[in-house]
Amino acid sequence: MKEAAELRDPTDHYHAQPLEDNLFEWHFSVRGPPDSDFDGGVYHGRIVLPPEYPMKPPSIILLTPNGRFEVGKKICLSISGHHPETWQPSWSIRTALIAIIGFMPTKGEGAIGSLDYTPEERRALAKKSQDFCCETCGCSMHLALLAPSPTNPSPEDQEDQALAQQINFKAESRQGSEGTGAESEPPAEPQGETSSSGRQEEEENAQAEQAEAAPPPREEETSPPAPSTHQRRAQQQQRDQIEPPSRPTFPHTAAPHPPQDTSHAGSVVLIVVLALLLAALIFRRVYLTNEYKFDYEL
Repeated sequence: MKEAAELRDPTDHYHAQPLEDNLFEWHFSVRGPPDSDFDGGVYHGRIVLPPEYPMKPPSIILLTPNGRFEVGKKICLSISGHHPETWQPSWSIRTALIAIIGFMPTKGEGAIGSLDYTPEERRALAKKSQDFCCETCGCSMHLALLAPSPTNPSPEDQEDQALAQQINFKAESRQGSEGTGAESEPPAEPQGETSSSGRQEEEENAQAEQAEAAPPPREEETSPPAPSTHQRRAQQQQRDQIEPPSRPTFPHTAAPHPPQDTSHAGSVVLIVVLALLLAALIFRRVYLTNEYKFDYEL
C-alpha cells in the first residue's frame, strides 16, 4: 500500500498501480529509453507479486509488442521470479520499472522470454505501442504517462537508477557466464604444473611398459618337478588299494530343542488354579445348603 501511494501519480518515464480487486497484481507503463530502438514507445505490462513479497521477487509480464520481450510470458531477469537468488528485499516496484527500462536496449542472448528483433522492427513496434489500450485496467498509452520533459530526476529516481545500473551489470555478467559456461574451455594450468605432470605420466608409462615386457619370475631350482599325470594316477591307485575309501563322516548335530512356550504353561497353571477355586466354591455352596436343610428339619 505504501508503494501504491508513492506511485499513484504518473511520471514521464513510468507509472504503476495495483488492480482494484487484487493488490498482488500491478499494471505498469514505461517509456522506451531515449536514443534507442524503443525511443518514442510506451509499453504496458503486469507485475505479479508473490505473497512473500518483498522477500521474494515479482514476476514481470509484458503486454505490448516491443521486439525485446515476448508478450504474455514471464521474462527472465535478475529482478524477476526466475532468479530469486539475486533478488534483494530492499528493491521495490519503482526499482523494477527503472530496471526494465534499462534492460530494453540490451541483447536477449537466448534468455527466457527474450527476443532479438531487428532495429527497424523495434522502431515500428514503438510507434504502434502508442495505440495500445489494456482491456483489464483500461489504461491507454496516450494518457498513461506525462509528456517527456528535460527536468532533472527526483532524488528517489536517482537512487533507483543507481540500483538499476547495479542490477543491469549483474544481469549482464550472469548472462555472460551462463552463455559461455557450456562452450568455454577449462582454464589452462600453469606451465610448471603441466610439465611436472607430463613428466610423471611419462615415468609411469615407462614403468608400466617395463613391467609388461619383463619375463615372469622363474621357480627355484631346488623345488622338485611336478609329477606327470601317469604318476599321479599310479599313486592314487596305490592309495586306494591300501586304504579303502572311507565314507565321509559328518559331525553329529543334536536336534534343536523346540523352544518351550512359557506363556502356554503359565496359562495352563492359571486354568487349573481357577478350576480348583471354582470347585471349592461349589462344594462350600452345597455344604451350606445341606446344613440349612438339616437345621430346618430340626
